[in-house]
Amino acid sequence: MGRHKQPEIRDRILDACVDHALAHGLPDRLEPFATASGTSTRMLIYHFGTRDALLRETLERARRRQRDFFGELVAPRADEPYPVTLRRAWQAMTGPTGRPYLSMFGKLREDAEQRLWPGFRREATTDWLRPLEDGMRSIGRPELGTLVLAVVRGLIMDIEATGDTPRADQAFDHFLAALAPLTQDSAPSDS
Repeated sequence: MGRHKQPEIRDRILDACVDHALAHGLPDRLEPFATASGTSTRMLIYHFGTRDALLRETLERARRRQRDFFGELVAPRADEPYPVTLRRAWQAMTGPTGRPYLSMFGKLREDAEQRLWPGFRREATTDWLRPLEDGMRSIGRPELGTLVLAVVRGLIMDIEATGDTPRADQAFDHFLAALAPLTQDSAPSDS
């Protein structure tokens, strides 16, 4: 009689693989994941079936972490204007904690074949729209969520291409300054 798979071990292995992938990128071989998770390539196959299945699950778990992290960042706060929230979110997204996600998913977005995650480009474009619309709704302008998303995505691609984070930060500050009059004109009043 064979061993029964243990979900908690599989989960621990997957978390270790996600940590490794965020720090070093997706590996071409299973050995780096085996080392990072303290197991063997044979056990990785046992738990995940194939290399591609493990890579897909690693990407999905990393994306879930990113959604949780970034989603909390862009959520409106009752005690601050939403442009302030956006500025803080931008700093965290492009800072040391957020950059591994941007790097991993930027490479995935550039994959023309999208074999590991078919439809990723579309999903990556639309999954942040709702949270940004909700944030902009807090100041009466939910329709500007698409504009905010376009600027954020464009500046992130700029950073990935040039590495010039200070210039992108300055551009984002200019965007927020240009956005301010649009949000003040329609912000809900306290009266």
